[in-house]
Amino acid sequence: MLDILYEDNHIIVAYKPKGILSQADGSNKQDMLTILKEYIKEKYNKPGNVYLGLVHRLDMNTSGVMVFARTSKAAARLSEQIKNNELRKKYIATVEGILNNQDYITLENYITKNEALKKASITSDGQFSKLEYKAINSYSINGVDVTDVDIILHTGRFHQIRCQMANINHPLFGDTKYGSRNLIDKEQFPLDAYYLSFKHPTTKEILEFKKK
Repeated sequence: MLDILYEDNHIIVAYKPKGILSQADGSNKQDMLTILKEYIKEKYNKPGNVYLGLVHRLDMNTSGVMVFARTSKAAARLSEQIKNNELRKKYIATVEGILNNQDYITLENYITKNEALKKASITSDGQFSKLEYKAINSYSINGVDVTDVDIILHTGRFHQIRCQMANINHPLFGDTKYGSRNLIDKEQFPLDAYYLSFKHPTTKEILEFKKK
C-alpha cells in the first residue's frame, strides 16, 4: 500500500490512497502519519519514538501526494511555505455538469467552516479562498453528465474545492454533502491531489512530484 515518491534525511513524500486518514483521529482507521513512522522505524532500525511532522492534510476520501517532515527544522520551514502559499498543489476532480473552458477560470470566495456539521460554506466574513479550474474532458456516468477538471489550489481551506465547485452549481460527482444527488459508496467522490511542488527545506531546490 505504501507508495514512497521521495525520501532523504529531511523529508518524505508519499502518495496517500483514498480511505486513509492523514493523521490519527482517535478511531481505528489507518493514517499516513502512523504508517510512515512505522516504515521509518523498520527501514532504519530506529529505537524509541520516531519523529515525523505533519505539515498539511488531505481529507480521508481525497487521494494524493503529501510531504512529511523528518526534522523539526524541516517542519517549520515547510509550514512557513504553506503559510505563504508557496506550496503548489494541483488536483483532478470529477464534477457534475458540462464544462468546456479551455483556459483556467479563477474562483475567489470567503469560506467559513461549521465545526458542528463538518461542512464549509461561502460567507462574507470567512477566510479568503482561491482556486483556478480548467475543463479536461466531459462524459457520462450512469446517465449523468460530468466533467474532469484540473484545479490549481492557491489556498488550503477546509473542503475548499468541494465548497467552491458546489457554489457554481458543479458539485463533485457523488459528494452528497455539497449538493450531489448521485450517491456513490459512502461519498467516495473523485478528488485526487496529483501534483505537489515546494522548496526543499535545506537545499532550497524546487521539487516537483506527480502521482505515478
